[in-house]
Amino acid sequence: MRKVFDEQMKLGEVDISKLVFDPKSRDEIPQLLCGLQYIYCNIEVKNKIFELLEKHIKRSKTGRTGMDLWKILVMGTLRLNCNWNYDRLKETVDQHASVREMLGHVKWLDFTKYPLQTLKDNVSLLTPELLMQINDIVVVVGQNIIKKNAGKIRARCDSFVVETNVHYPTDINLLFDSVRKSVELIVRFCEEYGITGWRQSGFLLKKLRRQKHHCEKLKHSTSKDLYKQEQKKQDIKNAHIKYIKQALLLIERITETIKKELINSSSTIIATAQIIEIEGFIVNARHQINLVERRILKEEIIPHADKIFSIFEKHTEWISKGKAGTPQELGLRVGIVEDHNGFILTHMVMEKNVDSTVVEELISDAKKRFPEIHSCSFDKGFWSPKNKEKLKPILPVPALLKKGRLSQADREWQKSEEFQLARKKHQAVESAINALENHGLDYCPDRGIKGFKCYVALAITARNIQKLGAELQKKELFRQKQSQLIKNGLDRKRQSVQAA
Repeated sequence: MRKVFDEQMKLGEVDISKLVFDPKSRDEIPQLLCGLQYIYCNIEVKNKIFELLEKHIKRSKTGRTGMDLWKILVMGTLRLNCNWNYDRLKETVDQHASVREMLGHVKWLDFTKYPLQTLKDNVSLLTPELLMQINDIVVVVGQNIIKKNAGKIRARCDSFVVETNVHYPTDINLLFDSVRKSVELIVRFCEEYGITGWRQSGFLLKKLRRQKHHCEKLKHSTSKDLYKQEQKKQDIKNAHIKYIKQALLLIERITETIKKELINSSSTIIATAQIIEIEGFIVNARHQINLVERRILKEEIIPHADKIFSIFEKHTEWISKGKAGTPQELGLRVGIVEDHNGFILTHMVMEKNVDSTVVEELISDAKKRFPEIHSCSFDKGFWSPKNKEKLKPILPVPALLKKGRLSQADREWQKSEEFQLARKKHQAVESAINALENHGLDYCPDRGIKGFKCYVALAITARNIQKLGAELQKKELFRQKQSQLIKNGLDRKRQSVQAA
């Protein structure tokens, strides 16, 4: 059975409430640990979060104790807030003194090390639903500490792109990826079930790769001579025809192997699942062959809807936001709602959506979590006449900029005091996006749409905990300065009394 935290302290262990962090430090680790310390020491907040952790993270099925839930939360937020991979996380939790004390280890006596796979398995237990509930608690705590404009929340909304773990997609390299993966899986399958015939799989893939590289190097002729242009075009077509033939030969060979296995023996459930996986990559390969034939041989323009940008991360989208120096991004849009204190209230992973289609859902979710939201500002990308009508019953002040020419009523609304107050610090949301990107949310290395959503939710929660820690550091630094001023004043008074 998992423990939330081992309450029985060891000899030499330092209580988490007694840990001291430098309030002048601008590094993210002390700020994050300071925020985690406050959560742990505030009994009411601690009980709420620990109750959520116990409810959402399942107990170990093997009968072993499993990692403490507090350690999972600390390690997960550390990984995202510091933008580390698991190797850096392992090195830190094994060696960093302050982090190990936060995890409950004795500095000079406990030399426990964490296996890499253990870290991966446990951090992946944090789900988006759990993290957003923890985030709600952290935001409320942070707002109570700052107490700025209490009672009304002025929010701001924007979106940005989180890139997925993919290479630049072309139909010929996606075709190679599909065939390569099919061959690797069928070779593994044959080795497992004692089937022969794939001894030269490495050579066949190398041959296919060489032909792919040859296709990639060929460029259309820039000569004004029409004969040379046509000759070069024909060379490109011949190279792609040869590449497609090699790919089809491998696909047909894989298909024959699967048919023989299905005919000669009764497949188990595991074998059937493996065959289904192989056939999935074969379907992808045939789709890419179709695209290559249409683009190169038939000289068609491929519609955007027919294109696939990754055979592994199928949720990846081709996004062009018109940014200077960034013509396109490969990933998914993420919309966020931030309050006037700098805490991120909620977020949304926008699958097959743009800004103008998610406004109502995003704001409704934020309003449900924080009913105190009084106003929210948006960029022009969120504008549509329907959105303006939909936001009226949800928000008292929807500061939604209109695209195009303004009517007299729209001009008066955008010049009103309420609208201007809501829009006054809208640009600060760019600072929040920049902070998220610097702390792990520029690129998602985790696999699948589920891993992507968990990664984003953990980054949001970790950033809010760091923001909480930074605010606590400011308060502690102010307290120390006030104490020093009082001490200096008393010293001067004592000196004047002694002189008199």
